[in-house]
Amino acid sequence: MTKVDIFSGFLGAGKTTLIKKLIADGYNGQKLVLIENEFGQIGIDGGFLKESGINITEMNSGCICCSLVGDFGTALQDVIAKFSPDRILIEPSGVGKLSDVVAAVKRVEGTEICGTVTVIDASKCRIYLKNFKEFYENQIKYAGTIILSRTGNISQDKLDQAIALIREINDHSQIITTPWDDLSGVQILKAIEEPLTAADMAAALLEAEQHELEHSHHHHEHGEDCDCEECRHHHHHDDDDDDDDDDEDEHEHHHHHHDHDDDDDDDDEHEHHHHDHDHEHHHHHHDHHADEVFDSIGFETSKKFTKAQIEDALKALDDTEKYGMILRSKGIVAGEDGSWIHFDFVPEEAEVRTGSSDVTGKIVVIGSEVKKDAVKELFGI
Repeated sequence: MTKVDIFSGFLGAGKTTLIKKLIADGYNGQKLVLIENEFGQIGIDGGFLKESGINITEMNSGCICCSLVGDFGTALQDVIAKFSPDRILIEPSGVGKLSDVVAAVKRVEGTEICGTVTVIDASKCRIYLKNFKEFYENQIKYAGTIILSRTGNISQDKLDQAIALIREINDHSQIITTPWDDLSGVQILKAIEEPLTAADMAAALLEAEQHELEHSHHHHEHGEDCDCEECRHHHHHDDDDDDDDDDEDEHEHHHHHHDHDDDDDDDDEHEHHHHDHDHEHHHHHHDHHADEVFDSIGFETSKKFTKAQIEDALKALDDTEKYGMILRSKGIVAGEDGSWIHFDFVPEEAEVRTGSSDVTGKIVVIGSEVKKDAVKELFGI
């Protein structure tokens, strides 16, 4: 059996940074293969991880979900046949649902899920849970281990609030709150794998949800055009629910600028409600795929940049009116001084550094209602 660890987490949470730490100090002596699943057509993280020396397989055709299960299963089997790894690390798209990834791996014979990890940016937990509940909640719910990032940069009160929000969704999995710099990769990996029931818990949750869906379909196999009393009653309530959702979304859209907490003014500037109608009573009627809620633009470029130009462009991405709600950007581009510039962006936070060269420059921007022409113009493409 080939061991599989899944590293989930919303856009910009720090999945790649965690994986680099575990590769350097954690998976000591093991033969590893990393499967990257980017949202969009251009992969970046493979370049960030190039120095790690492990084999990397990138899947950029979409999220690992229902539409990709066949392709993903084939890719997983090909990796096992080609590399015979001791362990496969899977880093799904930041807007992927962990339950989909768990289900896809479980379908592949000869694999054993050892760790289901979700990385959560503690400083943005509340804002993302509010605006992108369907995806964010799924990643929390199905995690065997939850690892908080950026815990050293926030107050104890805000950390406690993040933990409380997580516990409302997942009350059984271990939460790692210690800053990563204070932990070794071995310690983190032990925490991921020691609760041997972690993968079982995720699998049990998945099976329970599938059973619930099957039960729901079993009692409603009459079809949309059926005019029986049960179906008329069902459709009548669906219409009422849709009307309620429309009214609520319209209300939230016009009033979100007034929804501020004193402790979170910076985060709340980004509180826009895009498409996410995930009310509990309406769950089965609004099961979104990532490409229904999120946009991405990716492009390759031979253009050379200065560090200042990249820093200015990343600061500009916080302008939601001009560029849309940008949740993540990352890239590797050539520098005018002959170096290569690597960068990461999440709202109001950016890192620009020097790194290894790539075959060409690559830039990816992900968000909701992304204004793609404006983004291209920003980078001079």
